[in-house]
Amino acid sequence: MVGETAGASASGVGLRRRRRRWWGRVGAGAVGVVVVGAGVAGWVVYALLDGNITPDEAAAAELARYESERPTALVKDARNILLIGSDSRSGDGNGAYGRDSGTERSDTTILLHLAAGRRSATAVSIPRDLMVDVPGCRRRDGSRTEPVFAMFNYAFQTGGSACTIRTVEKLTGIRVDHHVVVDFSGFKEMVEALDGVQVCLKEPIHDKAAKLWLPAGRVTLDGEQALGFVRARKSLGDGSDTDRMERQQLFLGALVSKVRGNDVLLNPAKLYPVLDAATSSLTTDPELASLRGLYELVRGLREIPTERVQFLTVPRESYAGNANRDQLVEPEAEELFERLRRDAPVSVARTVGPGVAQGPRGSGRNHTPAQSPDHGAYRSPSPPAPTFSGNTAAQDLCA
Repeated sequence: MVGETAGASASGVGLRRRRRRWWGRVGAGAVGVVVVGAGVAGWVVYALLDGNITPDEAAAAELARYESERPTALVKDARNILLIGSDSRSGDGNGAYGRDSGTERSDTTILLHLAAGRRSATAVSIPRDLMVDVPGCRRRDGSRTEPVFAMFNYAFQTGGSACTIRTVEKLTGIRVDHHVVVDFSGFKEMVEALDGVQVCLKEPIHDKAAKLWLPAGRVTLDGEQALGFVRARKSLGDGSDTDRMERQQLFLGALVSKVRGNDVLLNPAKLYPVLDAATSSLTTDPELASLRGLYELVRGLREIPTERVQFLTVPRESYAGNANRDQLVEPEAEELFERLRRDAPVSVARTVGPGVAQGPRGSGRNHTPAQSPDHGAYRSPSPPAPTFSGNTAAQDLCA
């Protein structure tokens, strides 16, 4: 009776134990629901982002067909990624930028070299007007073109990303490990997801064709403004493709700085829209066409100092046969390609021109003191890396 009374009492020890056990089970169940819910939510987010990326299977098959002709990678851990900005008017949102003629051209092409150990990243712009040898390539309809000497962007227009990759490899001798294609709409959405990107303008911009009316100084560009800023050619700056490429490089430097900021990378509410916008606009080689593939590629980039994220244009000059076209400047261009092939250091230095920071049309090469002929017979026992005209992601363009 004593045991029953104690157990039945409202203030008894047995009731308190039962309550603790009940709350313990509820607490464990709640934690389990939260953990499972978080896991399911995480899986759903991963699946959505992973499914956004389009694998470029056709390019992979075409490149495999010509594997024996492609360059060999010389440094195991270094990576070369070809970034292609497509001017296609097909697809959601792209029709607003012109009529779809059934073809597309490489509005922007950048060869991004990631050094072994991820000690640096060097982005080299390739002019679309550069005269190059384009190999015979497969068209969309399955027919094949003949090899031709033509403007660089003819390769993408004719044979898509595979033809562009083969053209770049033939031009540079550098093995392209991965490629990424992004269109107008995807670029704009990514900038919007970042709440804009800040640039510095030396002069105000009043450009009807580019739909840009911006003051001088620090300006935060929204997606539409950013697209006009990097795309405008004849109506902005000096009207040259040189000026446009340098504006693209300056914008990309600002974009890198914004993405690396703690307010984006450490804030899931801001990071998810950026990842969603970025992945939904990408077509990549099959190896990169997943979040895991992209993560493996970029995880080491977080450790690269912004001053070692560099942008430059391949050394070039006006083509002898047409002043409106470009040709490589030698031996500077081959020196750049050879150093990238061997994963040797390359440096950039900024030159300033009208409007925004820019380098002069021409070789884009600056001699360092040890290399200058004005220094007589002096030879450094360890020559510094050659310096090309360009900028880094760390440079304050308003300074």
